[in-house]
Amino acid sequence: MDAATKNMLTEGGIDVGSMLERCMGNEALLERLLKKFLADTSYARLVGAFEAGDGAAALDAAHTLKGVCGNMSITGLFELLARQVQVLRRGDMAEAASMVPEVTRRYDAAVQAIQKSFRG
Repeated sequence: MDAATKNMLTEGGIDVGSMLERCMGNEALLERLLKKFLADTSYARLVGAFEAGDGAAALDAAHTLKGVCGNMSITGLFELLARQVQVLRRGDMAEAASMVPEVTRRYDAAVQAIQKSFRG
């Protein structure tokens, strides 16, 4: 992986070194897995759950997306979602909803970095 791609992914919130370790150094596997992240529906389910005011669905989607981000070494988003899951488990929908704009910002940064890094 060239330095520009690594920097782009890092700026998108992805810990490339950790992700490469998970992939046993296989860059093709890393690319394949990150492209699969783009197809994951957890983020859309999370936003939809908050729009519907459905705390149980929000918890399920946040927990799922947290796991996906952990597996993909998208660390900043993972940490934010871990906090959101804790807040949702406490039943504080308003506080959890206040985190959605930052979740969106970090999610979009990761998606854009992946898309720009692995075109085609």
